[in-house]
Amino acid sequence: MLIFPLLDDQSRKIIHIDMDAFFAAVEERDNPALRGKPVVIARDPRVTGGRGVVSTANYEARRFGIHSAMSAKEAYERCPQAIFIQGDYAKYKAIGLEVREIFRRYTDLIEPMSIDEAYLDVTENKIGSQSAVKVARLIQEDIWRELQLTCSAGISYNKFLAKLASDFQKPRGLTVIKPGEALDFLAPLPIEKFHGVGKKSAERLRQMGVETGADLLEVSEIELIDRFGRFGYDLYRRARGIHNAPVKPNRIRKSFGKEKTYGKFLRQEADVRKELQGLAQQLATNLEREDVQGKTVVLKIRWEDFQTLTKRVSLDRSVFQEADLLEQALALYESIEEKDKAIRLLGITLTNLGKEREEDLLDNPEEKETADHEAL
Repeated sequence: MLIFPLLDDQSRKIIHIDMDAFFAAVEERDNPALRGKPVVIARDPRVTGGRGVVSTANYEARRFGIHSAMSAKEAYERCPQAIFIQGDYAKYKAIGLEVREIFRRYTDLIEPMSIDEAYLDVTENKIGSQSAVKVARLIQEDIWRELQLTCSAGISYNKFLAKLASDFQKPRGLTVIKPGEALDFLAPLPIEKFHGVGKKSAERLRQMGVETGADLLEVSEIELIDRFGRFGYDLYRRARGIHNAPVKPNRIRKSFGKEKTYGKFLRQEADVRKELQGLAQQLATNLEREDVQGKTVVLKIRWEDFQTLTKRVSLDRSVFQEADLLEQALALYESIEEKDKAIRLLGITLTNLGKEREEDLLDNPEEKETADHEAL
């Protein structure tokens, strides 16, 4: 049996920049009276009757356990004194583009992951520096001086490690993982901290006795692939600090989606409708954040026996609002003839995307209100 060595490209210098509590930070910058108070970017649940999803929260609010994608109702229950602000996504996008222009002073190899984070390849950069740390510090200083906002930076030889590093010390952090340091950094890391490992994957890994990076290192590649498919192949390499994907400046996202797996299966139609409403709400918030729309809505259902069904509808107009997404998802659900099995997973995805929302579809300005967040 031939054994091939693992390829580990350590020649690159990658920076991951992540703005600190971006939307909330913008609001605090523009209204200094908010500083030091818990701020939640979401529609006020006292006004909406409990509807709405948290887009982000500042660090004061996070001390109460408030986080992105949490319902606004739960955020209020955790912190009744929180200040709820409906997001101004056009403003956030404009500032996000200003941040991106700062990146371009240093490199053209920029891969935006969302409005407030991006990977930068600075192996060769516009200031001719051999130090990625110097470039990252200059970017942090430029963003603060020009926009009065802070960001955290992670620096390493690949995107996976750079992303982990930027999360390590927030806010205003700068963390470096050098070649030769990856295994020591990853070994004590809880498995759910590995970028790309979601709640369900973490649960399955824990069932295998994997709690940390050190535990993951002990699992064979064959077993990981057997249990996780292609993702197992990636997990085996990430446990060793290997991730050779280059920064892709022209990365184009082809879809946006939200899905949820249920430990307690859905058996009642009323429960399915309620869950679809929540998914539509969260997806609408993501679309609002990224200022995109699409013409094809996809419903995904995984039954209790693991059989998966996807149904889609393509429209002659673009949609991006919660009401439209929910209407189409419910219509697809109602078109299913055989619904005698319990549901373990639901998902709504929007594809056939356009870069900008069609503002003229909004007859009522208040319909622009939505309020939430997704992994590599």
